[in-house]
Amino acid sequence: MSSTDQALAVTASDPAGMERQLDEAVKVLRARASTEDRKGILVTRHGYGSFTVSLSEAVPYGQTREHQDW
Repeated sequence: MSSTDQALAVTASDPAGMERQLDEAVKVLRARASTEDRKGILVTRHGYGSFTVSLSEAVPYGQTREHQDW
């Protein structure tokens, strides 16, 4: 997992690792969202095991949405 202030990149090769990393990324950004701009969380899938989890003004605070981009 790599990160910026507003986003975390997740790359996994197996379903269990993917689930674990996505859960952790959402947990980290949920904590940031409550103390920063109060944005929602957007999980974007770029490929089979490639995701970006980011804070997004397009998602209401307290919600998590998924987007397919592949």
